[in-house]
Amino acid sequence: MDDVSVDMINRRARGLDRAFEILDFLRQKRQPMRPNEIAQAIRAPRSSVYELVNLMMRQGMLEYRGDDGRVFLGRKLYFLGMAYAEQFDLMRECDKLLTKIAEETRETAQMCLLEGNKYTVAQMKEGIRPFRISSNVGDQVPIPWTASGRLLVSHMSDAEIVDFIPKEDFRMPDGQWLDPAYFIGQVREAARVGYFTFNSTVETFTHCFAVPVYQADRICVATLCLVTPKEDGLRNHASYLRSLQDAAADLSSRLGHTGDERDHSATAASNRRALP
Repeated sequence: MDDVSVDMINRRARGLDRAFEILDFLRQKRQPMRPNEIAQAIRAPRSSVYELVNLMMRQGMLEYRGDDGRVFLGRKLYFLGMAYAEQFDLMRECDKLLTKIAEETRETAQMCLLEGNKYTVAQMKEGIRPFRISSNVGDQVPIPWTASGRLLVSHMSDAEIVDFIPKEDFRMPDGQWLDPAYFIGQVREAARVGYFTFNSTVETFTHCFAVPVYQADRICVATLCLVTPKEDGLRNHASYLRSLQDAAADLSSRLGHTGDERDHSATAASNRRALP
């Protein structure tokens, strides 16, 4: 392959990376924006952003919103997402289980995942009580701020956890610094007992529950969660936790996980390394 062909392939790859960056930026912003605003925000050449925006407009990946040149995610992405959800067992099965959990507990039930080195809520069913939480599906949150975060990184070694989580993410919403070694201790304990609950660091009036969903290789691929008013969460702690654990065990078995989760915890513990 000659240098011209290699250069063309590299430019196309960079263009694809930039296109995905634009789509993900708009997903996180959750509002239409002008191409020049997008270019400035992601620190990309305006000419490249305009070219990619026009290309994605023609493909239905982006659409105009309003009369001032603002663009947002297009309906084609919605259909692609629907096709994904139909084929991905985890998403399909979680939808039914979250409905069941929310009905049993009357609280807000969630399925949470890692997205890159952040935590995100992938699905949510609100309870019937008037209490509401402010987090949205798809929002990215630092891993140490969440109950789920203690479980989603439990398959990693100590050193891998420190390398994976950005250093600044150990700064809590109230400005307090969370010692990574203390966080890792919580990760190991959560893996041992099979759950993690705490009073939220993001919503000060809530209590959060998280239990792991394991896939066949015994890696925690997701969590099932409850977000409750603090007093109710503490008063109904055992029953809420049992509802989550029963649903997570059911979902894990459908994903091919067999055996006692404590075996997974023992495996995780054996892979620990000292912090550098």
